[in-house]
Amino acid sequence: MSPIRFRYQTIEFPNSDIHVRTLRDTQQYFDTDNMAEKLGISSASWPMFGVIWDSSKILAHLMSDFDIEGKRILEVGCGIGLASLVLNHRSANISATDYHPEAERFMDENTRINNDKLIPFIRAGWEDIQSTLGEFDLIIGSDLLYERDHVELLAGFINRHTKRTCEVIIVDPGRGNHSNFSKKMVSLDFDHTQSKPIHTDYLTLPFKGQLLRYTR
Repeated sequence: MSPIRFRYQTIEFPNSDIHVRTLRDTQQYFDTDNMAEKLGISSASWPMFGVIWDSSKILAHLMSDFDIEGKRILEVGCGIGLASLVLNHRSANISATDYHPEAERFMDENTRINNDKLIPFIRAGWEDIQSTLGEFDLIIGSDLLYERDHVELLAGFINRHTKRTCEVIIVDPGRGNHSNFSKKMVSLDFDHTQSKPIHTDYLTLPFKGQLLRYTR
């Protein structure tokens, strides 16, 4: 097993630039002490956390001028956590969580590259009942619904970690599970709207997914 290779890039936003270290591509793999394998993360899915997808770019651009005043914010399934890095650069009250054992290490390195404070991070699975995360005013995420059984798990996780009055924003690329997820969220007393993201000229290809919003 050879060491993984990295890619360094700068992503431009209207009012700032964010510098990131990612995996070079989705062919990289280096499971330290077989930790990911023990967590049920296969070699094929291992690299997926470590590159920046179009959904995460859309979420990060949305967060670049989002109203953050007085809000405690969580990025769930953060991966590289581009949106968290943008919010952190704006001095938002942002925390992040992901199941992948390498996500925190990449997050810490990227906050260092941007000369920002460390982002509070907790490695957690959506099925975890006991967690020290607490409750949030805003939960955000991108490309989270890539398996059918994620609908119940993610909705339950969000419900446990949102305040009674809250907002949830998820960028979904259109994997076919968002309809069932929205029905589940409505059953948990969330109101639901969805729309096409606008002003996505920073993407190479047209985005076929949806911007999902839930409020309570």
